Amino acid sequence: MNQTTEPYKADAAFTNVPIEIMVSVGRARPLVRDLLQLEEGSVLLLDKRVEDVVELYVGDRLIGMGVLEIADTGEQHGQLSVRLIDVNDFGKPGG
Repeated sequence: MNQTTEPYKADAAFTNVPIEIMVSVGRARPLVRDLLQLEEGSVLLLDKRVEDVVELYVGDRLIGMGVLEIADTGEQHGQLSVRLIDVNDFGKPGG
């Protein structure tokens, strides 16, 4: 096999692997007694507002920050989305 094409094929296979990104919109710290009383329709207040910045994680690694938006065009109209405002630089050591 040609040395110059082998790394490309490995990279292409690797970049086609799906990952899960978790978006953290806030935290709640209810008392256990309040947690036990939760039922359908209950409201759990978070420590953030809708317009606050959200954090994006892959596993436990923070990969960036964003703001919540609702898609207003095309097939995704009305779907909740995140507009990235800061992305960690993965190309640099420690990034």
